[in-house]
Parts: sequence; C-alpha cells; structure tokens
Amino acid sequence: MRVLVLGASGATGTLVVKQLMKRQINTRILIRNSAVLSKEIQECPSVEIVKGNINELDDYEIYDLISECNVIISCLGHNMTLKGIFGKPRYLVFDAIKRISETVKNKANRKVKLILMGTTAYTNFLSGEVNSTGEKIIFTLLDFLLPPHRDNVKAANYLITEIDKKAKNLEWVIVRPDTLINQQEESSYEVCKSPVRSPIFNAGKTSRSNVSHFMAELVTKDKTWNEWLFRTPVVYNQMVKRSDS
Repeated sequence: MRVLVLGASGATGTLVVKQLMKRQINTRILIRNSAVLSKEIQECPSVEIVKGNINELDDYEIYDLISECNVIISCLGHNMTLKGIFGKPRYLVFDAIKRISETVKNKANRKVKLILMGTTAYTNFLSGEVNSTGEKIIFTLLDFLLPPHRDNVKAANYLITEIDKKAKNLEWVIVRPDTLINQQEESSYEVCKSPVRSPIFNAGKTSRSNVSHFMAELVTKDKTWNEWLFRTPVVYNQMVKRSDS
C-alpha cells in the first residue's frame, strides 16, 4: 500500500503523515519548496518527499504523483492570511480534487480511495441535512465573503455529485471535523453521519490529532472504510448529546 498526502506540511497534514508512519505505511507527500518538515518525517524511510505546488503541476506530473498510490488524502487548505484568503489560487482544493479524480477515472488501472478533509460548514443536502434560517444567512455570507469556504464547498459538491457509487475505480469519504483545535495526543472521539449540533451557534471541538487518527483508520481498516464509503462523517471530540433544537 502507498498513500499520497496533499497538504502534508500543514497542521493536520503533518499529523496524518505521523499516523501513517506509526503504522509503517509507505507514504508519498507533496509539499511546497518553502515548506518546513520535522526531522522525524524527513528521515523516515517510509516517507517519499515530492516538492512542488499542486496547482502548478501539469497533467503528466499529476499522473506521476498518484502513480502506485492506493489512497489519496487531501488536507489542502488556504493560509489564513489576506493573501491566502483572497489571493490566487481561489479554488486550490476544488481544482486539485477535480484533476486528481479525473486522472484516476481516466488513467488509473486500480481502485483508488480518496479522503478529503472538509468542515461542518459544509451541508450535505443530498443526505437530508438542513440548515436553520440563521445558519442559512451566515453560510450565504461566508460563501460570498470567504473564498476558502466557497472552495471547500465546491470540492465536496464535486465528489458528491460527480463521483458516485457507479464509479469503477474511485471511492471517497469526506471527513468533516467541527472547530479544529491543537492537541498533542488523540483522545476519545465520536463519528456521526451528520452534525448533531449547530456548527454556527453551538459548535463543538475536534482535535487535529483525532482527525488524523480517524483518517488513518479509514486507510487501514476495511470495516471503517466500508462504513463511511461515499458519506460525509462528522468528527467530534468525546461524546456529544443531541441538541433539543
């Protein structure tokens, strides 16, 4: 098995790589030339480091990047700076997911699993999820004012509407953490099929460590993968109670 991790130098991506290292899984990571990696990752024999920007790779380079990979994990995200939020590329996540998906569908001769890190700010309407009036207003504003939010929604919608159960060689899971927090070690967490609390008015917390652990479980355990195949699970720290509202 070989896993490709995009966004591997980011806060969550780094933890995903370490989870795969712990499980001794061959891992290929794509990082920018300016990215900083820990010595632990740089010297790990099971980690192959490729340098470049995903949005600057041509079709042949995309094909080479995903070659021999059975699983692709995207932890891509925009830097939370003015340039990162409002500058180019506006659709970093969507463009990467679409190009990789099309390359897999058209050229890969094996089944590939794709794991996308999303957010509870994404509403999966096709699974019956609904937003309150207040949530609709705020999500509309976010879509208009924050390009990264629009990018994440567009990427998730692409997988849900374009890559369905009829896909012969591409499967996916969209992992939706609630408010991300930094936490060194994984702890007890719950995975739900839909949000059980408002991501706007009653947001929970999800540690990056728990997100990375769940992603690694999806990679290594067929039972976990089959349970969440073509679904958009939500990850919360500890146990949460359903809201009465």
